[in-house]
Formats: sequence, C-alpha cells, structure tokens
Amino acid sequence: MSFLRSHQGGGVLLIMVAAMAFALLDTATKYSTQFVPVLMLLWFRYAFQAVVTFALRYPVQKTHLFTTPNPRFQTLRGVLLLCTSACSFFGLQFLPVGEFTAIAMLSPMAATALAAMVLKNHVSRMRWLLMVVGLFGVLLVVRPGGQVFGWALLFPVVLVTTYASFQVLTSRLSGDENPYTTHFYTGLVGALAMTPTLFWSWRTEALASHWPWFVAVGFFGTFGHLMLIRAFNRASAVVLTPYLYTQIAFATLLGWLTFRHVPDALAWVGIAVIAASGIGSGVLTARETTLKPL
Repeated sequence: MSFLRSHQGGGVLLIMVAAMAFALLDTATKYSTQFVPVLMLLWFRYAFQAVVTFALRYPVQKTHLFTTPNPRFQTLRGVLLLCTSACSFFGLQFLPVGEFTAIAMLSPMAATALAAMVLKNHVSRMRWLLMVVGLFGVLLVVRPGGQVFGWALLFPVVLVTTYASFQVLTSRLSGDENPYTTHFYTGLVGALAMTPTLFWSWRTEALASHWPWFVAVGFFGTFGHLMLIRAFNRASAVVLTPYLYTQIAFATLLGWLTFRHVPDALAWVGIAVIAASGIGSGVLTARETTLKPL
C-alpha cells in the first residue's frame, strides 16, 4: 500500500486506468460502429474531448488554456492522433480487439526507431533486437491462414506509423507546453478537421437512438488521455511504459466478454511476444537511465 501512495505508485495505478479506458474505448467503438456512422462517431469523440477539457481547465487556466508557442506542431499533433483514431475506428470493424491492440502496441518501439532516424537519438543494439522480436510477434498474429490475415491489416500498420509520429512529436513538445493545453488542442483540431464530414455522415436518428454509445466513446477517449497526463505528472516514462502493455490483456478480455472472440494458439504466442518485447524495452530504458552518468 505504501508504494501505491507514493508518486510513482500513483502513476502506475493511473497508467493502468488509462490502459483500461483505451481498451474500453476500442471495445465500445467496435460494437457501436455496427449501427452508427463511423465518421460521425469520430467527430463526436474529439468534440467531446474539446468541450470537456475546456469546461474543466478554463476555470483554472483562463485564457492561458489557449496559449501555445507551437501552434503548427499542435495542429500536426492533433492531425496525427486523428489519423490514428480513424485507423482504429475503421480497422476495428474488421479485426478483433485483442489482436488489433497487440499490433498497435508496437507504436512505442516504432517511435524509438523514428526518434533514432529523425532526432538522431542513440538506440542500443539490445533495443533494436527487442524491436525485431516484437515484429516477430506481429508476424505470428497476422500470419497467412490466421484469424486476422487480410487487407484490413493495413489499418493497424498505418496506425503504428501515425501514432509513433504522434509520440515523437509529443516528446518534442513536452518541455514547452502545458499538457492540458495540448489535450485541448488535440480535441479541437480533431473536431474541426472532422466537421466537414458531417454534411454527409450526420444522422440525427442515430444520435437520438444510440447517444449512450457516442458518450461512451467520447468519455473513454478523453478520460484515458487525461489519466495519461496525470500519470506522467506523477512518474517518469521509464517507470510507466511497461505498464501500458496491460492494455493488451484488458482488450483481449473485453473482446472475449463482448464478442466471444478468443485468439488462436499462435496468436496467443504472438501477443505474449509483443508484450514481452515492449516490457523488455521499458526495463532496458529504466536500466539505461539508472546507469547514465550524472
């Protein structure tokens, strides 16, 4: 109990709550897109975030909520997350939640590789090896003849690319921006970008009949990212990153409870390999940080 009461323990608890929220978001998305327009749902997810963040933070930050030294980066970050969400919303219509999440969890490792190429960050041989192991796990999940092999795999592949770029840009902005301002602009950019699609996707009867699902998707997306912010305010990425992989377990469990889907034997092995490589990468980061000379 003493650990959970510490800043680091509280951060771990918050990151696991965020992982659960994202798993619930994906599950609610997969279920609700069976009967509501996807583009309308995607717009609502970001409009909800913008409105709720404004309501919660404007009384605290006042006009500082809108102050950003990096408006172009904020816009790009919002577009990248919107593209990530679009891949998720469309991809989940065709792929199981657990396997989709497992593939998407390659994003932190892809972000490391991208940072090495773009920001010239040093990446050790062991970390490159862990990335290769993670890719091997993906091949087990998406192998020909498996449950998820098909054209829809393009969605999680693009998602890994856009979300890795999002993470690198977030790291670039983290020292210059208030995280709640960034959270507000992420919702605002996504909502504004999706607004033109409402001219052909809006269905009043869908909103009236299924509004709880719209609210659920908006809430879980907004709540999950708020918990991420709170978690990283309490503990470092070194401590928290391994616990992000609990999202795979939550997503697989929810996929079974909601859709009665169980991954096949090789997919289970692949999911375990992806999780192990991601956790190993987090542990390696912690070790490198500990050994870094002051």
